[in-house]
Parts: sequence; C-alpha cells; structure tokens
Amino acid sequence: MKRFGESARYALLFASVCAAPFALCAPALAQETASAEEEEAITVTARRREENLQDVPIAVTSYSAEALEAAGAQDITAITQTTPNVTLENSRATNTTLTAFIRGVGQQDPVAGFEQGVGIYLDDVYLNRPQGAVLDIYDIERIEVLRGPQGTLYGRNTIGGAVKYVTRRLNADDPTLRARFAYGSYNQMDAVVSGSLPLTDTFRVGAAVAGLTRDGFGENLTTGEDNYNKDIFAGRFSAEWEPTSNFLARLSYDYIDDDSNARQGHRLLPSAISGNSPLDNEFDTEAGISNQPWSLGGNSVIARGVQVMLDWQPAENWTVRSISAYRDDSSRAPIDFDSTAAPTMDVPAVYQNEQFSQELQLLYEGERWNFLAGAYYLDANAFDAFDVIFTSVASFTLGDIDTKTWAVFGEATWDFTDALSLTIGGRYTEDERTALIHRQGFASAPSPYFGGPGALGAGSPVPRFEGTRTDDAFTPRVILAYEASDDLNLYASYSQGFKGGGFDPRGNFANADVREGYLPEYVDTYEIGAKATLWGGRARANTAIFFSDYTDVQIPGSVIIPGPSFVGTVTNAGAAEIYGVEFEGTAQFTDNLSGALSIGYVSAEYTEFVLNGIDVSEQRDVQNTPDWTGSAGLTYSVPLTLGTAPGEISFTGSGAYRSDTQQFEFAIPLLDQPAFWLYDAAVYWTSDDDRLRLGVYGRNLGDERYITSGYNFPTVDSGVTAFYGNPRTVSASVEVRF
Repeated sequence: MKRFGESARYALLFASVCAAPFALCAPALAQETASAEEEEAITVTARRREENLQDVPIAVTSYSAEALEAAGAQDITAITQTTPNVTLENSRATNTTLTAFIRGVGQQDPVAGFEQGVGIYLDDVYLNRPQGAVLDIYDIERIEVLRGPQGTLYGRNTIGGAVKYVTRRLNADDPTLRARFAYGSYNQMDAVVSGSLPLTDTFRVGAAVAGLTRDGFGENLTTGEDNYNKDIFAGRFSAEWEPTSNFLARLSYDYIDDDSNARQGHRLLPSAISGNSPLDNEFDTEAGISNQPWSLGGNSVIARGVQVMLDWQPAENWTVRSISAYRDDSSRAPIDFDSTAAPTMDVPAVYQNEQFSQELQLLYEGERWNFLAGAYYLDANAFDAFDVIFTSVASFTLGDIDTKTWAVFGEATWDFTDALSLTIGGRYTEDERTALIHRQGFASAPSPYFGGPGALGAGSPVPRFEGTRTDDAFTPRVILAYEASDDLNLYASYSQGFKGGGFDPRGNFANADVREGYLPEYVDTYEIGAKATLWGGRARANTAIFFSDYTDVQIPGSVIIPGPSFVGTVTNAGAAEIYGVEFEGTAQFTDNLSGALSIGYVSAEYTEFVLNGIDVSEQRDVQNTPDWTGSAGLTYSVPLTLGTAPGEISFTGSGAYRSDTQQFEFAIPLLDQPAFWLYDAAVYWTSDDDRLRLGVYGRNLGDERYITSGYNFPTVDSGVTAFYGNPRTVSASVEVRF
C-alpha cells in the first residue's frame, strides 16, 4: 500500500506541473464569455454570503445558467464530466433518484435508513432523501459544488460536500417571459416556459414549467416497453414581497412528476433458467416484472416542496434569515433484479418520504470580521416497503424510519491584516433515529401488501423490530487564508464531518449487533489551496491538495439467504485514507477563443476493514471513486448576422475522462467500468440583444457504452446486471426571451 508521504510528493509535483503551463482553471461548463482584457468575476454564495469565487478559501466549482445552457446540460448529473473528483449519477431504476460521491465520500443505497454523504440543496433547503434529487436544469441561476465537509455552514450530512442548486430570482422591475423548445435523438422533445410579473412596486410572482420527454434508448423485449425513456413534468412557482429595502420574503413551490418506465438492467451472464444469452444492445432488457400482477402499475416518482425564506437587515452589516420548508415524495419502483422474463428475482418497491426543516441564521459583515451563527431542526420520515419474489414465494420488508435532528453551528472570520485572515467554526449535531421494521416470509407471491393472498411461509410470524439510537458530535473547522497579492490567494484548512448512525431495514434483527444499528461515520480533512488570477485578469488557476482520514465508513450491502430472500449487511469499515489533487482553470486567449481545463486525482484506500474478525482491507476499495477525472474544452466565438439580426455564433468542443471505476467495495470484473472518454460539441447563435438563441448540441459523440451502476447476485440465476450512461445524442433547440 502506498504511504501518504511518498504519494503527497507526487501530488504536489502534479499540481505544480498543472499550474505552470496552464493559466486555465475551472471546468468547461463554467466558462463565461468575456473580452480578452479581463474575465468576468464569478459570484458564489458558498459561505452564505456573496463573494468572488477567487476569494473563497474552499474548493468550489460554480456553473452559471448560461454555461449550463450552452453545454446542453439536462440535469445535475451532467456536471460530473467537468467537476474534479465528483460522481453524480442516476440510481439504477429511475431518472430522478440520485447517487452522489465527492472525494470518495457518499452513499449509493436509496433505502430508508441510509443518509446521503453529499448534501443536495435546492435554494438552501436540504433534500433529505435521494428520491427526486436528480434535478433537471431549467429556470436556474447557477449550480455550486463544494468539496469537503461543510457542516459549519450547511444544514446536514455534508460530510463529503454539498451541491447547491440555485433557482433564478424574479425581476423586480419588468415582466419577463422566456420559452425554450428542443428536439433531438430518440424523439427527445423538451419544452420549458418561464416568466415573472411585478404586480406592484413591492410584490412580484413567477412560474416555470417543463415537459421533458424522450423515447427509450432500448427496448424491453419481453413487454415491448421502452427502456431508458423519459417522461417528466416539472414546475415551480414563486412569489416575492419586498416592502422595504431591508426586508425580503420569498415563497416558492416546486413539483416533479416522473412517469418514465422503470429502468431495467442489462444481463451480463447467460440465464441458467431460460438459457438466454446476454443481449447485443446494452440498453435492451428482457425483464418481465411489468407483466406480473405485482408491477405496481409501472414506475412513478412524485416529489414536491414548499419553502418560505425571510431575509431582514435590522441594521447596517446585520442580517437575520429564516428558511422554513416542507417536502414530500412518493415512488413506485418495480425492479427486475435479474432482468429475465421469469419472476426469478422481482422486487416491487414503494418509497414515501416527508420532511420539515427550519433554519435560522444571524450574519454580520464588518470591515475586519464577519460571522454566521445558526440553528437547524429537521423532522423527517422515510418509509419503504418491498417484496423479494423468487418464482412463487415472497419475502416482504417494511422499514419506517423517523429522524429528528437539531444542530447549532457558526463560523467567524477575523482579518488580522489586509492580507491575513483566520476562520474558526464549529457545529454541534444531535441525531435521533427511530425505526419500526418488519420482515415476513410468504408461501405465495406477492405478499398481501402488494395484493397477494397472504399465506405465511416457514418461520412465521416474525416479530417486528422497534428501536431508537441517538448520536451526537461536535465538528470543527479552521481556515487560515493569505492574500499573497491582488491576484493570488492561498489557504490551509482543517474540517471534520459527521454522519449519524441508523438501522438497515433489510437487516437480520435476530442478531444483537444489528439491533444496535450501525455506527456514525466521521471524516477529518486537511486541505491547502491556491487561487490565482493570471494574465492580466484573463485567466484563473485554482488548485487544492487534500488528505482525509475517514473512519467507521458506513457500507451497506445485501446477501442471499435461505427463504429465499436477501438480508442487509451493513459494515462500519474501520478506516480509509483518501488524498488527492484538484486543478481547475479557464483562460480567455483572445476576444474569440477561450479554454477550460479540470483535472482531479484521488487515492482512496481502506487501512482497516474487519469482516468476521478478519481484516480484509487489502481486498477492498472505495467505490464510485476513479483515481483520475478530467476535462478540457475550447470555445470559439465570432460575430454573425442572421438576416437583419446581429449576434454571435459559438463553437465548442470538449472531452471528459474518467479512469477505472469500481461499483462496489469489492472487485466485480463484469460490473467495474474501465477508463473511458466522453466527447461533446455544440454550435449556438445568440442575438446581441440576448432575446434569441439557436443551438445544436451533441453529447457522447463517440457513443461510448459505460456502466454507471449494477446489481450483483451471481448465485441467483447468474443475476449480474448493469445500468449504462446515455449513448450518443444530438439535439437542436430554440430559445426566445421577451
């Protein structure tokens, strides 16, 4: 195993080599058009106040709405290609359930009882569950990605980092209306309409609706349904009241209805029962669950939320802010784990989640010091129920998990001199998790919950499990920042992250250890970074080097047991060491030509992983964490008049690289994804008055077939199935703004 000292020297050398020849930095998507004299400043709110990206002593990547639109990005998973050491993916069977990892920290199990390791925030509201968290990109102001623990600033479970989705504010002066229509490969048809209307000098309303549809990339050869299709309706409504210059009230509501077919996997081994070999097209499937009485009427995800934000400035430099939110979602997910026509391993599942959160903040911004103090409360329920159907018998699991958590947090920055500042912050969190879990075997399929007759199986009845566990922790952060010059900022930081323990509803609760629940996990992260503005303001180069000590890592899994069924096996791996380098850059070479580069390297290794009394750390790896990620892109823009309309045409091309990726903590050669490249290109024209945009966008132009997730049950009819990222697509769009 490599030791940190030797590898750190290589990482430092790597960062120096990157920074020397490239005055570039920040991903291709984050490019913003500017003159060759100076790039525009990028404003972020990573520290809950508006700041120039180059002044923030945190590893942050920001994507403007214009950059996302220019790249043809459809949802937040698109930023995976251009953000170093970040993985955002659809979670197997749906278009809207998210798997997120940053710097080797995350969670890929959507079952109730497991919390995310990366916080997803919609307008500063934490989304407690991954269902409905793949947010489509429309009516947006920007997306920010914060890498590393962020507990002193954000509500919850940001042990790996945070992704902030910031919607567009309403225009206070004039009515606005914009419409975007797109048509593309696989009969893609998108329509997005948004607008705002000032009703008085102090009150305004706005709304946005999006219809996003597409035929499947493949076909279900058993049922005739499209596989990997898309059928999503989404909408937002907001109202803002600003009676004085120092008070703002904002009400917002959002809604997602995903009626896409359930994504079914591609078998990688022949079926011993049917004798069928793997299909030629990776997006085709033979899953037969849709033909069964337990199909639930198909896949469905409905998510919605309402938020009230109050922002009051009672005196100069002081701000009091309240963020109140309620969210709920419900999902039906009929999943065929082995993707055969026979009901060998069918899993009809329902998920229902709801949450109420309240956050209070007090902010002060002075000449020499500023601070943020806050309190946070969350009351959430996660409910899921599913059958595991093996031919004619079923094993039923119900998990009903209540979470109550509260926290106080704060962060203060002192500017000792014009160049040197110290930030000290901390967070105290208390999590209470209460679980009601029921597992039951039935001699017929499906179980009564899914409409079956209810004949009990062997070993019945099984007593319910009810349990509560409480975890608490104090997690600090310290940042020392030094402005070496007007164009160079340096920083060093230490931060700690915490994620509470819980209960796996699939666990074997006859085991005393399982009844105690799994333990919380912690990460201690040390980071040094540099943010440079170069070439007379025409380029930016940002570098971060980090080391994380990750302990009691929560690793969920499932194994087949007699019954038949599968049982959850959550492991708190003893420790892992994670270190790496991130480099991001942009440059405006001329008035017409700009470039962008991002490179990430991460080494993630378990140093202790005890199973049944044996340390197997040498045979385990950190999942969903490729060693290398990177992207590079160029944009060339020239004036072009269409008819009588003056404007500018832009040509962009980019490539994104990800090295070998392991889907689980142990190697599965059939499922693990070898290194690959993705190539994108776009041509778009924008009128000088910014009222009209025409574009053609190509993504994955090399038609690379790459695995993003899968199921591994080789002892059940060789049930190893894979799910893939999108194939080559081309789309054309027109956007009109009034």
